[in-house]
Amino acid sequence: MAAQSSGSVSVPVVQPLPSNPVPEVQAPSNAAFQGYVQLLAARARAEGVSERTIRAYTEGLTENPRVVALDRSQPGSSSTSAIPRFEPYRRTHVDAARINGGRRVRQQVAGFTPSIEAQYGVPAPILLAIFGHESNYGSYKGDFDLARALATLAFEGRRRELFAEEFVAVLKMADRGVPRERLKGSWAGAFGNPQFLPSMYLRLAVDGDGDGDRDIWHSQPDTLASIANYFRDAGWRPGQPWGVQAAVPAEFDRASVAGKVKSPSCPRVHARHSRWMPVSEWKSRGITPLAPVGDSVMAALFEPDGPGAPAYLLTGNYRVILHYNCSNFYALSVGLLADEIAR
Repeated sequence: MAAQSSGSVSVPVVQPLPSNPVPEVQAPSNAAFQGYVQLLAARARAEGVSERTIRAYTEGLTENPRVVALDRSQPGSSSTSAIPRFEPYRRTHVDAARINGGRRVRQQVAGFTPSIEAQYGVPAPILLAIFGHESNYGSYKGDFDLARALATLAFEGRRRELFAEEFVAVLKMADRGVPRERLKGSWAGAFGNPQFLPSMYLRLAVDGDGDGDRDIWHSQPDTLASIANYFRDAGWRPGQPWGVQAAVPAEFDRASVAGKVKSPSCPRVHARHSRWMPVSEWKSRGITPLAPVGDSVMAALFEPDGPGAPAYLLTGNYRVILHYNCSNFYALSVGLLADEIAR
């Protein structure tokens, strides 16, 4: 996952594993890696991690060439690369299996989600859509050793500061009693049902069932409450949808609503949106929302596959989903999956 910097915690965007074999990457000398691990250990020590934990997680640590290969195989960020169509992505991410799975889990958690919604202001279908997208409702959470993967990514250097910080955060988790068998996840360091990064877990994971354990690996209340806490922290506006599909007249002048402000984070994602206007203004220009949304709500127009294909009026809550993973395809599919789960 491409890391983004925002008022919330950065989340790397992890793409699905490529269908073609990932090329082998020859590891640099072990001595160089071991030297760098000692720098990470010194940083952890300076941030209060105990010597016992530092030794347990750094002694004998080796680089993982598979992690380097996966990181280097990620799609490039060239501004000239073509943008694929959204519809094929939607069909594979808002499919019957995820929709039906989300509806089943919604029934399972119906006894406690109202209290989570009341406390955090985030609708349960949105929480379930994140749960479904990130780990297929907990069925797959990754099996990479987090300390090894994060030390490898930090040593590689492409996003050194991000992954060095996350490595230290893993050690802090261990120091605070998280058992080592839980500290496994994706090659990019995300873990548990919601695929949190270690720093995100330390700051935003919550104990949703009151047992004294922030168990986002096994507990559905902890998982959904932690996602809700993340969304509230990122600025979710209760009572507003993430967005609504909209009908756009064929003769609509899109140039007249083009966005003029460049976003400081994920600029390519936000550059595809129009400027922001109240829904009432969109209506006056002939845009018809196809689901309820207040006239005073600020919204941007987004046509992911261009004129003639489905269009959406996005609210500020769509930007909150982008905090979790700064990808239009991801955020749209989360919103659409949530709508289907809610039906």
